[in-house]
Amino acid sequence: MSNRIPQGSGRRTAWNAPKGRGVDETSRDEVRALLGEGPRRRDLLIEHLHRLQDHYGCLWARHLAALAQEMRLALTEVYEVATFYAHFEVVEDDGPGPEAITVRVCDSLSCALAGAEGLVKDLEGLPGARVLRTPCVGRCDRAPVAVVGQNAIDRASADDVKTAVREGRTRPCAPSSRRLPEYLAGGGYRLLQEVRSGQRRPEDLIERLDQSGLRGLGGAGFRAALKWRLTRQHPRPRLLAVNADEGEPGTFKDRHYLETDPHRFLEGTLLAAAVVEADEVYIYLRDEYPHVRALLIEELEALEREGTIRSGQVHLRRGAGAYICGEETAMLESIEGKRGYPRHKPPFPTEVGLFGRPTLIHNVETLYWLRDIFERGPGWMADEGRHGRKGMRSFSVSGPVNSPGVKFAPAGTTIRELIDESCRGMLEGHVFHGYLPGGASGGILPAHLGDLPLDFGTLEPYGCFIGSAAIIVLSDRHDMREVVRNLLRFFADESCGQCTPCRCGTEKLLELTAPREWDEPLLTELSTTMRDASICGLGQAAPNPLLCALRYFPEAFR
Repeated sequence: MSNRIPQGSGRRTAWNAPKGRGVDETSRDEVRALLGEGPRRRDLLIEHLHRLQDHYGCLWARHLAALAQEMRLALTEVYEVATFYAHFEVVEDDGPGPEAITVRVCDSLSCALAGAEGLVKDLEGLPGARVLRTPCVGRCDRAPVAVVGQNAIDRASADDVKTAVREGRTRPCAPSSRRLPEYLAGGGYRLLQEVRSGQRRPEDLIERLDQSGLRGLGGAGFRAALKWRLTRQHPRPRLLAVNADEGEPGTFKDRHYLETDPHRFLEGTLLAAAVVEADEVYIYLRDEYPHVRALLIEELEALEREGTIRSGQVHLRRGAGAYICGEETAMLESIEGKRGYPRHKPPFPTEVGLFGRPTLIHNVETLYWLRDIFERGPGWMADEGRHGRKGMRSFSVSGPVNSPGVKFAPAGTTIRELIDESCRGMLEGHVFHGYLPGGASGGILPAHLGDLPLDFGTLEPYGCFIGSAAIIVLSDRHDMREVVRNLLRFFADESCGQCTPCRCGTEKLLELTAPREWDEPLLTELSTTMRDASICGLGQAAPNPLLCALRYFPEAFR
């Protein structure tokens, strides 16, 4: 007999069970079995969602309800996180599950230029798999790229992908890396021990860093030494957060350094933590790099066995497919297990950062060079440079050149010098026509401005910036309209949706550029509004490729 109180009694309707989605015993047991005896802290929500999806192939609604109960969270909190990130797939209990194998074809600019659209068409109706488009996977120098499960196929053809699906090759391939024994044999971690033992004073190292002129190499270019000093001004406990979520189309230098010499990065990370007296380190790694994640797990375990780090000192956190989490405060929110919404500033992370503590934030490459700067002296980096600039830069070069890849060259090197000296020229049949100096958000410059020094502060007068030095080369074979719309489509897809100027503006820019005739005054007005009113750099920089194209390539829009 129902315990429901009849309507019309003047009392609120009552039930003999809590409102909302119920949790069945089987789902609860399955979730508990996967989580084991580990903690149920709020900041581990994304990690637990990954664990569920890795095991079941998707996020069943019944498991989300059970996870919410197990973590003592509102179901809405779990749902808002699970549906925010592109790599999570929520499926209702009565719906069909995903195909056993998912093939993702990158359709960001470098892959699009290399034929990604044709690859998608050739894979239509692929038996035993579903084919999806995906934004940049960080392998732009090997375009076009398809990912079968977690197995990235470089310079992919339809036959390559079909063979991988047929043979079930879905696991990532281990990179050829410099492992701990080899790194120790070359003097690795000796400097770290000197800092920890007091042989090297933190103030001296910060001064040496300042003399080197090292700036943050993730895009913003903030002076590293000043960031260290600001962090040390605030009381302990302090934290260090590493941004390894390079999602800018055209950027892959962090992946390159993590694959080839992970311990140079890890020692730099631990050096920075020791100098600013950060008690714990959080490394936020993009989900598109599963092979790097497996490598870091192995090497961190080796460091723990060797006694260089203590248990729980370094936390490796996994992103879930959100470009916005490359923004430092959005990354902090994601590490805390939330949606990747950028925070309003001030306060800045050096004062109130991860879990409310003073937090030093650096990207991978910034930390990678610390050992060299401290051992070789600040002049090792500061004395280099071309055309009046100082330092060295890692340029991620992709597009129709003979030798794409990460090019370590003096700051101030021009794009013509990069193409001729480092990339062995343009591909046969392609004529240099233009370039993106700083990835999707850094704008577009024409070939006649190919002699500008590439560095912080040199490109702003031309409406561009170097950012993370993601260079995408364009040739005379490329349709500038399609280039611009590819970039606008990326920003429209990746807007986090928190602020109206970006959420609506990115979609409106894409809509307004669909017709053959473009309303330049209207596009300019909308772009100005987005730049002035968006919370973070995504909305502020999203109009850059459009405005540069209108300015430098007017013939393409007549």
